[in-house]
Amino acid sequence: MTPRRRSGSAGQPQKEHKETRGLPTGVQWITVDPDMAGQRLDNFLMARLRGIPRSKIYRIVRKGEVRVNKGRVKPDTRLQAGDQVRIPPVVKPEKPTSSIPGDRVQAVMENAVMFENDELLVVNKPSGIAVHGGSGLSFGLIEVLRAARPEARFLELVHRLDRDTSGLVMVAKKRSTLRFLQDELRRREVHKHYHALVSGHWSAGVSEVSEPLLRYEMTNGERRVRVDTDGKPSLTRYRVLDTWPGYSLVEASPVTGRTHQIRVHCAFAGHPIAGDDKYMDAASQRAFRRLGGNRLMLHARSLEFRLPGGEQWLRLEAPYDEAFTQVLAALTR
Repeated sequence: MTPRRRSGSAGQPQKEHKETRGLPTGVQWITVDPDMAGQRLDNFLMARLRGIPRSKIYRIVRKGEVRVNKGRVKPDTRLQAGDQVRIPPVVKPEKPTSSIPGDRVQAVMENAVMFENDELLVVNKPSGIAVHGGSGLSFGLIEVLRAARPEARFLELVHRLDRDTSGLVMVAKKRSTLRFLQDELRRREVHKHYHALVSGHWSAGVSEVSEPLLRYEMTNGERRVRVDTDGKPSLTRYRVLDTWPGYSLVEASPVTGRTHQIRVHCAFAGHPIAGDDKYMDAASQRAFRRLGGNRLMLHARSLEFRLPGGEQWLRLEAPYDEAFTQVLAALTR
C-alpha cells in the first residue's frame, strides 16, 4: 500500500454543496479530529453516509474514489488526527416506507437489554435480526436501538454477530467507550463463549480447531468462508457440554474473530452446526427440521470484559430463546 503522508488543510477544497436526500452532491474533504483518531475508515464512512449499503462503501474505497491524504487506502485503515479524507458524491437509495422500526420491534429490543450504564449497552440479540441494515434489510439491531432512543447522541456497535446467531452484543454509548472496547478486542482481552448444537458426537479429545480461514464470494454474490492455506490464522477452542444421539452441545470460544469462524471450524471438524444453511449438508438439515429445529443453533452465551475507566470486570450470560430451548428439550425427551 502507498505510504500515507500527512498533509495540511491548505489547498484542500473544503466544499459545501446542496444536499440530495440528506447527502452532499459534491466531493467532501473532511479533516479527522482527535476524537475520531484510531477509527477504521469503513466505520468512519458508514457514520457519514447513512443509508448507503456497506457493499457500496467498500466498492468506492476499492475503486480509489475515497482517499486519505490523497493516497489510496483500504477499508480497515486506521485514521489519525489531522488526516484529510476525500469522500466522493454518493447517491442515497430511496428508503421503503416501512424502513422505520415499529413500536413492537423496538419494545422487543429494549426488553433484550441485559446490561446498561452511561457508557455501554449489552443486548441479547434475537436470532433472525441483523446487527445493522443493508443488503436488502430495512433495519437491524442498531437502527432499532436508535429509533427507540432518539435522545441518544451516540450508539455504535462494538462488534458483530451473524444475522441468524443469537446472543450478546455490545453497543457503545460514547466514542471513547467504543475505542476502548475495540482495543480490548484486538488485544484479546474480551472473552466470548458461544453455545452450539452440532451434528454428531463431538469427541472430548478435540479441544480446538486452528485452521486458516479465507473469505470468498460465490457467483451469486453470497459471502462464504472456507478453510484455506491462503487464509488468515484462526483458532477456536471447544468444550463438550452435553451429548444426545446424533447431536452434541459444545461451548465454542473463539480466540480470533474471523467471519463465520465457529461455523466453518465446526463443519471442518465434521460437526456442522444444526440449522446452518451455509455449511451443513441437505440431509442433515432435513433431519434437524424433523426434530423441530427452525434456526441456526449458535448462541453467544457469555461475555467477560473490563469496563472502561477501571479494573472492574463484568461477566454477563444470556439465556437461550424459546426455539433453542425447545430443540434441547426435544433431544432430552
